[in-house]
Amino acid sequence: MIISVLQAVLGLASGSLVGFSLGLVGGGGSILAVPLMVYVVGVSDAHIAIGTSAIAVAANAAFNLSNHARGGTVRWSCALPFAAAGIVGAFIGSIFGKMLDGQKLLALFALIMLVIALLMLKSRSKVGLPDVRISWANMPAIVGLGLATGTLSGFFGIGGGFLIVPGLMFATGMVIINAVGSSLVAVTAFGATAAFNYARSGLVDWRLAAVFILGGVCGGLAGGRTAKALGARRGALNMAFAGIIVVVALYMLARSLM
Repeated sequence: MIISVLQAVLGLASGSLVGFSLGLVGGGGSILAVPLMVYVVGVSDAHIAIGTSAIAVAANAAFNLSNHARGGTVRWSCALPFAAAGIVGAFIGSIFGKMLDGQKLLALFALIMLVIALLMLKSRSKVGLPDVRISWANMPAIVGLGLATGTLSGFFGIGGGFLIVPGLMFATGMVIINAVGSSLVAVTAFGATAAFNYARSGLVDWRLAAVFILGGVCGGLAGGRTAKALGARRGALNMAFAGIIVVVALYMLARSLM
């Protein structure tokens, strides 16, 4: 479609918000991008909104991943097997997710997010391990939680960043700033997989995707810097992560009930 000047401006602003969320907490891309695409930018076709969002989220996640990698916060030895197991799980989960009502899925996922927020707040005082690597001791947890996270992501039809960050923390004991950076490996992989499927079916508005990505780059830079600043303060990033989860979860519950 041909986008108007107003849609371009709204797309830049919406993309900035998505990029900021991905840079700050490694999640929220898919959950924020689709409703912003539909209700703010004004994309009428839900499938095109999802496909275009998938392209934008994958690109923004990759950009934020490069920023975190340069900052040394990505633990590749843990992130790569976690993402690989997650891709397998996402395929399995998507099969079962199609069998249930979409609104019930959103409500159930929102409740799970609230539980995760409480767990993150409960663990905010923990210091965490600064230099985690995969080992025979944590490999089963990394692969197992990666598979579980991917399955839930595929089941609920979302990118899974809000699940990946706590999953990496629980599997390895890494500090949250490293979990945020490492989670973007899986978010990029999940988003790119979904984007490829939608693009192959012609369900992507490339002009709008480019505008969304441009906004996401700007937002991602701000989000990454904020994450590093909060990561230096004990428990601050955990609280920010939990707060964003609660807001998004309540929004999803409200939408599903309406």
